Amino acid sequence: MYTDNGMGNNIDKFPPDLKIGSFSNSPPWIVKLDNLPWRSDVEALRRAVYLQVPGLIRRRYIPPGARVIKVSVQLAKAIGGWYLIDRRKLKKQRKLNKRSSRRALSRRIKNAFQALGPTYIKLGQVISSGEGLFPEELVSEFSLLRDQVPAESFETVRTTVEEELGKPLNEIFKYFEPTPLAAASIAQVHAAGLISGEDVVVKVQRPQIAEQVKKDLAAMSWVAPLLAGHIAVAALANPSAIIELFAQTVVEELDFRLEADNMLEIAKVLAATKQRIMLVPRPHPELVTQKVLVMERLEGFNWSDAEGMKVAGIDTELVIRAGMTTFLEGAMFYGIFHGDLHGGNLFVQTDGRVAMMDFGITARLDEKKRLAFLKLLIGTITNDVVSRIEALKDFGAIPYEIDNRQVIKDLKLDQPVADPTQMSGEELTKEMRDLMKALLGYGAKMPKELMLFLKDLLFLDGAIATLAPDIDLLDEITNLAIYLMQNYSEQIAKDTGVDLTHVKIDIEQIKAAVGIPSNTDKLSYRDLKERRETVQHTLEETPISIVKEIITEKPDN
Repeated sequence: MYTDNGMGNNIDKFPPDLKIGSFSNSPPWIVKLDNLPWRSDVEALRRAVYLQVPGLIRRRYIPPGARVIKVSVQLAKAIGGWYLIDRRKLKKQRKLNKRSSRRALSRRIKNAFQALGPTYIKLGQVISSGEGLFPEELVSEFSLLRDQVPAESFETVRTTVEEELGKPLNEIFKYFEPTPLAAASIAQVHAAGLISGEDVVVKVQRPQIAEQVKKDLAAMSWVAPLLAGHIAVAALANPSAIIELFAQTVVEELDFRLEADNMLEIAKVLAATKQRIMLVPRPHPELVTQKVLVMERLEGFNWSDAEGMKVAGIDTELVIRAGMTTFLEGAMFYGIFHGDLHGGNLFVQTDGRVAMMDFGITARLDEKKRLAFLKLLIGTITNDVVSRIEALKDFGAIPYEIDNRQVIKDLKLDQPVADPTQMSGEELTKEMRDLMKALLGYGAKMPKELMLFLKDLLFLDGAIATLAPDIDLLDEITNLAIYLMQNYSEQIAKDTGVDLTHVKIDIEQIKAAVGIPSNTDKLSYRDLKERRETVQHTLEETPISIVKEIITEKPDN
């Protein structure tokens, strides 16, 4: 595996800050951790941000006025338009089915979020990167919000930058492109060049966005409990829990000093693990404030341009391996990982290195949750069901008081997993209903860190389809397990008490655990996609009366 970017033992010949972080080999400046004024009180800032979340989402007795009314009106228009117009139109055209109906409703909700402004656009963007966690049609529609956020005027940008940096624009920048490279809900980024000659990217926060977010969180928190309980399947990620998770992520994004610190922390992990195929732009030593972030400019292929990468001789399978490995290492051994991976935040340089961008959402784990991730991994490798359940309890996903034996029985974890492609629609629906009832009965929920982890995992899973569709997933699972054994066996033994040097990787056991037939010798992503499409088609053909059981049936209490 390409890990050290050709450094080997010659690191002294490279820029000195590569000893502390995975950065580019041609630095616009050298990062010195003891000479970053904006970083001096960053931990206190992070604690203060975290402590304000409960107050922001506390439900008031009196609704927060006009904002609740506006939100309610927009959502009512969306749902009403779907029910009274779209469904009738589809029915008249004889095109009414579950997929077309969901697509029409998703489009209406997306338009409502867009009309409600930056906070709701941001919520939509978070949902859009949750492929596999949310309906396909909702993800598809909400992904359009990434490219449909109007930019602030250049005069507004100029005012913000000058106020934050304390100088006229022309005293800091030789040039500053008026048209942004990208405009998102919280901020937009511009290409620029410093007076000293370095090419940079400048991230500028939208004015008044902090106050708008706080008002919107108050409105969301008041409305959310009114929605709870009406759709039983939503209880795992109930509306109030979603608002809490969203609040925890979005408030951290409102201070770019925290994001710049996240950049340095991720870069340090990449250097420590020698995964230098992944790199991070250097934040400027001085030009970082709450609302402005100046960083090194990096360029490359768009993440989706697999053909361009291959023409340039880039090993796209290696890119995927590096992404997956660094993601798992960061979570399980260092307690930190990029929490918002998607195609817009990654691009591949001509030398095959992957530049990561936008570190506003970065998952930081306390020791208990880091060990929970590690327990999940080791429990999967060793097929230790109890260990996996205990890990979920440590996350807070399942209450501690639930008996492990009952969980194993209810979720059928002591039984072979049936091949879903060989099941009927009724059988698949029953499995889903039974699983949902059991989880709801436990009071299960999705903690923030686990949600971000699964979201990233699903993104990387989907990226395989573009960059490495023929990769043998069974081989990759085996090789990843061997890599972790070779590099982390001592730490794993210390943290979990499991000595992996005496554990044999049993691929047959792994196949059985996920319902893959034992006679499957190779499983490419193309094969996996075909299996998923078979399952999806089976569910699509299931009578609607049976599917309704999942939506309407309540857990036994």
